[in-house]
Amino acid sequence: MIYYITKLVITAVLIVVISEIARRSSFMGAILASIPLISVLAMIWLYIDTNDAMKVSVLATSVFWLVIPSLALFVSLPLLLKNGINFYLSMGISIAVTIVCYFLMIAVLDHYGIKL
Repeated sequence: MIYYITKLVITAVLIVVISEIARRSSFMGAILASIPLISVLAMIWLYIDTNDAMKVSVLATSVFWLVIPSLALFVSLPLLLKNGINFYLSMGISIAVTIVCYFLMIAVLDHYGIKL
């Protein structure tokens, strides 16, 4: 139980620290947020939990393929906001667009025999 709480606290603290830095400097916040900290932490926790490098490899490969459609959020959100659409609506639409892109990417990968 202590290990689970430690994982939770470390992950939450990183997110809070990044958001606080972003309040002061969007550029520094963007640099920190663009580092795949959550993916790195997930791989570390997975390896510690399983001691299985192949599971980490499979996770890293899946993350690689899913980063591509996740970029849709970072394209659609600023476009919607710049066009005066409410933040929460823009975020919701951007998340929906990203989800559609995930399904499209999975279908394309499946077509080429790549299983996530």
